[in-house]
Amino acid sequence: MFSGKTEELIRRIRRANIARQRTEIFKPAIETRYSEEEVVSHDASSLRSTPVATAGQIILLAMDTDVVGIDEAQFFGNDLVQVCRELAASGKRIIVAGLDQDYLGEPFEPIPQIMSIAEYVTKLHAICVVCGNPANHSQRLVSGGSRVLIGAKEAYEPRCRDCFDLALSRGDAPTKDAGLDATGDGANAASTNTVSPSTTDSSAKMSPRAHDAS
Repeated sequence: MFSGKTEELIRRIRRANIARQRTEIFKPAIETRYSEEEVVSHDASSLRSTPVATAGQIILLAMDTDVVGIDEAQFFGNDLVQVCRELAASGKRIIVAGLDQDYLGEPFEPIPQIMSIAEYVTKLHAICVVCGNPANHSQRLVSGGSRVLIGAKEAYEPRCRDCFDLALSRGDAPTKDAGLDATGDGANAASTNTVSPSTTDSSAKMSPRAHDAS
């Protein structure tokens, strides 16, 4: 988290708009931290998007587009892999942004699978708030056992491998209190331009010729 993956997704979509390509960004309906109908980066950059409950809806809604952006892809589950394959096979350019690791540092499906079939992958890193080195982990700061726990700075912070505290993320150590929207197990919920391990964000591109997982 905090690596700029959504900001990079927005930048690429805006460039496609300048090129007069038809674009659409989709995001999980559960992602309402900053806006219900826009993708918004942590630095407040935003672009209109279409919230969807499942990955399958993207295929129908993207029929008339040339470039498809998908934000917070880790919340869509493994169905998104086949959706990206079908969209790319139909001639569309796909830009996917998401986290490739969860708060425990484990692979966060479906991002690893999408990275493996993408022609291009860009991994973005935040800055560790403890030591200042590149951060590849999302340190959870609040209690909660669900894999999907929607939050921002009050719930997570970027950390490098050395400063990442697995016990804190698990809730085995004292945590901060914060109001969060717990959305349950993200397996069935719903780079790079964006994918990231733990907190590393990456991106990959997909199309009949290329796939964007960013």
